[in-house]
Amino acid sequence: MATRGKTVKMTMSDGAEIGVYRVEPQGKRRGGLVLIQEIFGLTEHIKECCDRFAAEGYEVLGPAVYDREAPGFEASYSPEDIQKAIKIARGEHPFDLSVKDSQTCIDALKDEGPVYITGYCYGGSVTWAAACQCTGLAAASGYYGGNIAQMVDQQPKCPTILHFGKHDHGIPMEAVDKIKAAHPEVAVYVYDAGHGFNSDRRTDYNPEAAKLAMQRTLELFRGNGG
Repeated sequence: MATRGKTVKMTMSDGAEIGVYRVEPQGKRRGGLVLIQEIFGLTEHIKECCDRFAAEGYEVLGPAVYDREAPGFEASYSPEDIQKAIKIARGEHPFDLSVKDSQTCIDALKDEGPVYITGYCYGGSVTWAAACQCTGLAAASGYYGGNIAQMVDQQPKCPTILHFGKHDHGIPMEAVDKIKAAHPEVAVYVYDAGHGFNSDRRTDYNPEAAKLAMQRTLELFRGNGG
């Protein structure tokens, strides 16, 4: 499937120039959206996710947050590539920098209307942190972020929803229950699925869960100005 957007260079808060996949909205513009990648980089799948939101009326920016450490990084789902991705995410790339990159993208979009954020896997954790730390967000929807349970002491500044898979081997239900208990104001949805259920490239892909999560995400955005 050919992607609709193009990758442009943007200067981030630390002065680094990184690639950002940008897609113009189709039809009437509903708002801006920052979409944060999985651990695997700015892949074709993530670009297709950006395109889907653009088709719903959002101008989307998808930053390649690993461009400083590994320019153009796109991992496959092979065990070797997964290890490379984990090494960058957990060892080489500061998590806080991804949150700051999110803020730069929010700032680039905010003059044109409301701005939202979503992200998957690694990006789901960044989405939560951005909802709590960034300014200028109208709403946030995070998918299966493995680090959220370690950040429950933080408070979202905007309406936020979270999506998890009941059979996620990396995020036990105890962690999800911890998030629910700490944040009764956050809608936490659990699907009969595994980790990565939104990605049609993965064995855990669950089309029903992916469709429902997208529907809930769009309802959240539209209920908050978009």
